[in-house]
Amino acid sequence: MKRMMFSVAILFAASIASAAITEPVKLDAGMVSGAAGNDAAVRVFKGIPFAAPPVGPLRWKAPQPPAKWEGVKTAIAFGPRCMQGGGGGGRAGAPPPPATGEDCLYINVWTAASSSSAKVPVMVWSYGGAFTQGSGSTAGYDGEAMAKKGAVFVTYNYRVGPFGFFAHPELTKESGRNASGNYGVMDLHAALRWVHANIAAFGGDPGRVTLVGESAGAALESVLVGSKEAKGLYARVIAESASWSGVRMEKMQTLAEAEAAGKATAEKIGANSLADLRAKSADDIMKLAAGRPIVDGWYVTEDLSKTYAQGRQTDVDVLVGSNQNEAGFAFFGVPKGSAAEFRTQIRDRFADRADEFLKIYPAATDAESNAAQVASFNDEVAWNMRSWAMSQSKRGKGKAYQYFFTKVPPAAGNQPSRGAIHTAEIPYALGNAARNWTDADRKLSETMTAYWVNFAASGDPNGKGLPEWPEFLPQYGNAMMLGDKVEPVQPLSADRIALYDFAFARMMNPVARATSGN
Repeated sequence: MKRMMFSVAILFAASIASAAITEPVKLDAGMVSGAAGNDAAVRVFKGIPFAAPPVGPLRWKAPQPPAKWEGVKTAIAFGPRCMQGGGGGGRAGAPPPPATGEDCLYINVWTAASSSSAKVPVMVWSYGGAFTQGSGSTAGYDGEAMAKKGAVFVTYNYRVGPFGFFAHPELTKESGRNASGNYGVMDLHAALRWVHANIAAFGGDPGRVTLVGESAGAALESVLVGSKEAKGLYARVIAESASWSGVRMEKMQTLAEAEAAGKATAEKIGANSLADLRAKSADDIMKLAAGRPIVDGWYVTEDLSKTYAQGRQTDVDVLVGSNQNEAGFAFFGVPKGSAAEFRTQIRDRFADRADEFLKIYPAATDAESNAAQVASFNDEVAWNMRSWAMSQSKRGKGKAYQYFFTKVPPAAGNQPSRGAIHTAEIPYALGNAARNWTDADRKLSETMTAYWVNFAASGDPNGKGLPEWPEFLPQYGNAMMLGDKVEPVQPLSADRIALYDFAFARMMNPVARATSGN
């Protein structure tokens, strides 16, 4: 029987016809004023500093509090993106992205609350980009639709590439924590401290903060959930297409490994000391090897796969999932290599169960191998997200929900459809419609945004008028298909789950790996 639940998204959207937060808004560092969104009921505040610029002696330091200011800061333009390569990630026809720079720790807020006493749920978005690029100003992450649904929506910038994820023996020594490397993680923690201190002024409830992120952003969230450093600053997590190990199962790099890599790449650009590194230009630092979260001994004290497998993460409600064709359109360099090379990799990973794997994913020819690589990659991502839901559900402290996104977005112009690939769910989940959307696309987006906001409000995505989304329970393991149909499904068969469970146990246990054969 369907539960009769209060739907925050529907009722809030009906109540904000012309509401607007009183301005200027008083923050702990000063006063800010914003601007109307496309809908006058929404106020947007862009480019608010949530930390001091991490430049000069603050390069590779934990974020420090921002300087206070006098008067009213006009917060109507996004701050710079953090140093990165690649493009700006904007949508076609969107304004050009902000310039890049080291002074980049800025936060943005969309709110449709009518007063500071509204206490609506808060959603803090962490962007993807392989820890090498991305920003909170990307047009596809616009928060107006979510604000109209009933949440205060927040985006922010975190340091990426060698500015956000770089370890070095001298950095470890000066930290006072015997740690270095996870500066991008610290930026998320600092953004959450800012939200906790200031979001009530925008009508948000600091007691109902949900982390939301995709790909690297989802992985960043999972690192914080596996840490004890930010406990109490958030209550729920929505993670799209990644966990602590990335999109697939993978062991984390240790501090010693990251320090050695950092020292070696620093010497390649002529930096033999930390002083030399801090004297280098930002462009020179970009020549260092890109990193990702590591076991730094401070924020991350052990490989997070072990933390989650043994249920030692923070107690939160989770809504996690993946897309049907994550590897589509050559995402992640899949497929790659010949059939013979793929079979060798499989025998190394699955040992005496390799034949079982190759029966499910045949790879006798290069054509078969290409299809098998894509199919097994997609399934492994689904297994990875299922593992997070399973870990949280087994703890029995907080609810878990899993989704499986299958919607194929309409093709753009003369381009072929890219399918339900990595990132395809974002515009549907955030309510940012594409110009070529059909009624079916808009209907799915209405459903997904309602699910997302309801979950942020109560820890349960269900609400009036929505298809019933069953809680993930270990004995069932249901996921909610989000596509042309919205209904419970089993994304993975039992034999596939067993295979990836085996590969994970073998990866985490070197003794078992050595004795199980190749």
